[in-house]
Amino acid sequence: MEYPEKTVMLAFDLYSQLAARGSVSKADCADLYSDEDIRSLAQLFAGRVQCTIIDDADAIYLIPLAIDSPFHMSNERIKKEFLPAKALNMDIYLMYLAIIVFVGCFYDSYTSFEPHDFVSLQGWLEKMNQRIDALGARNEDELRQAEKDYNVNWTALIRKWTDLDDVKETVRKQDARTTSRAGFLIMTKHFLEAQGLLHDEGAGEYRLTEKAKTIFTNYYLEERYNRGITDFLYALDHAAQPAKEE
Repeated sequence: MEYPEKTVMLAFDLYSQLAARGSVSKADCADLYSDEDIRSLAQLFAGRVQCTIIDDADAIYLIPLAIDSPFHMSNERIKKEFLPAKALNMDIYLMYLAIIVFVGCFYDSYTSFEPHDFVSLQGWLEKMNQRIDALGARNEDELRQAEKDYNVNWTALIRKWTDLDDVKETVRKQDARTTSRAGFLIMTKHFLEAQGLLHDEGAGEYRLTEKAKTIFTNYYLEERYNRGITDFLYALDHAAQPAKEE
């Protein structure tokens, strides 16, 4: 399908704003985004750099869908901006696992599409401990095979979390500078806040932003994006649930 030159240029203008800033207010480009041809063309431009364009009630976002997208945040940048000095890639992978567990707190271990209103830091910490314990309960052969299947070093992640100090003080007294498990989750929380995915309600209570809900329901819950990792992490939980009556 051929588009008028004006439509192509307007679509590229919308895409270029998103590429430069990551998001734009709907109020600032309502006319552009309401035009189906402009919206479709901008999405095509985004697809060329392995991204997608999504929107919520207030804003439009450019979201990378693949590691090799030029808009994907590199491991080095994550370590520099969100992790302590001398952090390793394993710290990033543990952060990814903490994010998966955080999202699972809202969506009932990925069995629900309607999220809870908020999750406490204490609740997140408890769920993270439970998930690591569940991984550790799997037999060695199963973990070794899972490492091949998902290209994730589950054994190293278990060890990394276990080695963090399980400080006895309450999580509200923790901060990102500690080497505690709660401190690590607070670092992860700062990362999610910076990406516009988490809102801190105060008193150690967090909620998902509308941007986060849009991403998670449209992409994060799909196996082709999470690579089946959520199914593996929660398989024992799901198997233990009673079957629903017809």
